[in-house]
Amino acid sequence: MREPHDPGRPARGTEPRGDQRGVSPVPPAVVAAAAARVCPGFAAGAVMRVTRKSVLMTGSVGRNPVVVKYLTDDSPAWTQRLRHEISAYRTFTRQRPPVRVPRLFGADPERRVLVLEHVPGRPAAVERHPGSALARADVRSVLHAFGALNAWKPPSGSFQAAFDYLPRVQRYHALGLLTDRDATDLAQLIRGLARVPLQLCHGDAMFSNILLTSHGPALVDWEFVGYHLPGYDLAVLWSLLARDPLTRRHIGQVAQQGGSFARDAFLVNLMLVLVREIRIHDRAAAGEEDRRLLRRLHDDSTTVRRAVRAAVGTH
Repeated sequence: MREPHDPGRPARGTEPRGDQRGVSPVPPAVVAAAAARVCPGFAAGAVMRVTRKSVLMTGSVGRNPVVVKYLTDDSPAWTQRLRHEISAYRTFTRQRPPVRVPRLFGADPERRVLVLEHVPGRPAAVERHPGSALARADVRSVLHAFGALNAWKPPSGSFQAAFDYLPRVQRYHALGLLTDRDATDLAQLIRGLARVPLQLCHGDAMFSNILLTSHGPALVDWEFVGYHLPGYDLAVLWSLLARDPLTRRHIGQVAQQGGSFARDAFLVNLMLVLVREIRIHDRAAAGEEDRRLLRRLHDDSTTVRRAVRAAVGTH
């Protein structure tokens, strides 16, 4: 399981931002040199953000403002994720998606560097779990963007299934994160969805990966793009909105518009996403706010568990 997502939002001023505990500092000159190798003429700007796995730096290529993503974590898992993200942007260059994405300027997975168009905009929310309700207009535009992406049919072979559902259920069960009844119920729903076409999903629909621009939302950070059961992106959004029940209700209605199969797929996704969130925050919990968040996540999983059992009862 990966670490909690690192929101790649620009910081005010020029000081690096982000959780830098355990981060080995990388001199900005190293990042700039890597970018210049893939984009000759690159002019470095400021370091936007430093996380446990990457450095983001502003800059320009000619007259074009860009953002450099430099992977500092050279572990095989994160190196493969960067390769996957680069492949996604190359696909978007060949086949334009129905949502706005940053334009690719250059990339070199061996040097662990990616150079992208700098998209001016603000994150839909800065916190992983927003502390207040989202603006209605923002909710509509975000759901429209994910609806367009999820309905998109890119060229065959462009993307693969993100993961196998049954093995994931079995793994969570073995770790004690799902009860015997949970694992049985989820497996039954998954088997019933065997003929349901998978849906292309962003895979990491954090609000910090959604930039609200004057031309509509732009989606960034494509490390986890792939095919899922329908409703995966909506399940991620739902899981983060404990403090916004109205938007949750709206998301649930949108996710289940396709009938019982859409409902079952959404519930399977939602249960697995909530287990992941609990696992992430249980390891990271430190203060009272973290403990309150964990209690909300456990309450949510109890609610979804009941919905899963009700759905199994209709089969």
